Amino acid sequence: MRPLSIFLLIAIVSFFPQAPFAGSRNKTNHLFRIERSLNKNFVQFDVRLIENGNLPDSGPVIAYWVLENGQQEELTPIQQKYAYGIHSQEKLGRNKFRILLVALKDREIIIEKIGSFYRAVISVNCKRSILEKVYVKSKKGFLGFPKVFYIDLFGQIMETDLPGKERIVSTQ
Repeated sequence: MRPLSIFLLIAIVSFFPQAPFAGSRNKTNHLFRIERSLNKNFVQFDVRLIENGNLPDSGPVIAYWVLENGQQEELTPIQQKYAYGIHSQEKLGRNKFRILLVALKDREIIIEKIGSFYRAVISVNCKRSILEKVYVKSKKGFLGFPKVFYIDLFGQIMETDLPGKERIVSTQ
């Protein structure tokens, strides 16, 4: 390849933004996921890390689809706004954030470093827990929007290291 061709290739690759989940695995830390009863696709939530292993000052948590075949896709704007997106991310201090999910606006999740990894800490049955998974039981509803029956939160209770589970029954 000629030097001009290499330069153009680098310029083109640098110009177009990559998907939020692209890049090496050592630049993110898995937090938790949302699984659904509709199919085996799930939404993965990760925290982005900067070069020194700290969190960036804004928007450290990202969400993306992991499909049954292992491929990853971005959430659509509608999915971000009404179903699986992050409603807000607020910096509480160095390497500590408070996030609210669209689907769980009344349940705060604190992102903080515990041991060597960042974790999502949430209340599960009034016990401080590390969130591992959210499960949504639903069926296809009117105009393709799902009707949610319940949401299960699964985590590890920090005080006892035992598994914890809480069911939130939908009122829709």
